[in-house]
Amino acid sequence: MSTLPKVAWIGLGIMGSPMSENLVKAGYDVTGHTLERDKLDRLAAAGGTAATSVAEAVRDADVIVTMVPASPQVEAVAYGPDGILENARRGALLIDMSSITPQTSVDLAAAAKDKGIRVLDAPVSGGEAGAIEAVLSIMVGGDQADFDEAKPLFEALGKTIVRCGPHGSGQTVKAANQLIVAVNIQACAEAVVFLEKSGVDLAAALDVLGGGLAGSTVLARKKDNFLNRDFQPGFRIDLHHKDMGIVTDAARTVGAVLPVGAVVAQLVAGLRAQGDGGLDHSALLRAVERLSGAQV
Repeated sequence: MSTLPKVAWIGLGIMGSPMSENLVKAGYDVTGHTLERDKLDRLAAAGGTAATSVAEAVRDADVIVTMVPASPQVEAVAYGPDGILENARRGALLIDMSSITPQTSVDLAAAAKDKGIRVLDAPVSGGEAGAIEAVLSIMVGGDQADFDEAKPLFEALGKTIVRCGPHGSGQTVKAANQLIVAVNIQACAEAVVFLEKSGVDLAAALDVLGGGLAGSTVLARKKDNFLNRDFQPGFRIDLHHKDMGIVTDAARTVGAVLPVGAVVAQLVAGLRAQGDGGLDHSALLRAVERLSGAQV
């Protein structure tokens, strides 16, 4: 019998499926629930257990992980008669790894406390590749004791694991992460268009740029997307649009001015309005190409 905690996993999308499978590989007993039947079948094929509802998934769990798109989905699975808070046992640890507003995390922690359920907000960075390779960066908000208890589980999912402060802190750091990533992708996209219009060998240019101060994880991860115009979603524009809304709103609340971030947020919104919301966020290149006169 395994001494590892029993895990319920809610949300088996682009990130959630490989992450839950990495827990199975690490020896955890994982019961998952999501709305797509094929994703449940995938988890079962990997050695997990499929549940037909949130209530069924969480009933016997020691740890419950949620990985869903945004605040409304977190609230939908957490609250109500069929939700996590009404069906999880007292003393369970709820780890929300979605990217949501800091206030949603604070409110969830307060509501869960009334039910005897502990909460950590633990959003991640690293995209689909980081999820598959279990090298995610995990930024955590919540009590130190709960973080310490969850650390072995986090170590099966990521490499950089840091408690950033009280409830909501993980989401605040994730919002900053998404600001940096979006601005970085936009800068890379502008450089790609500039280089190509100048007649430079793009592959050679990106190689040398990657080795200097302009190098970044974003450039390394997205270089092939730019070169091949491959925008299969690792992280969709739709989700980055949501995240730029989070950082813009949170910055306004605390009185931080983000002039470059505001411009990039509008460029992301524009790309989405043009029908590219389902593409990878490296598709910001398409927006720059359109602005530069290309038909894409």
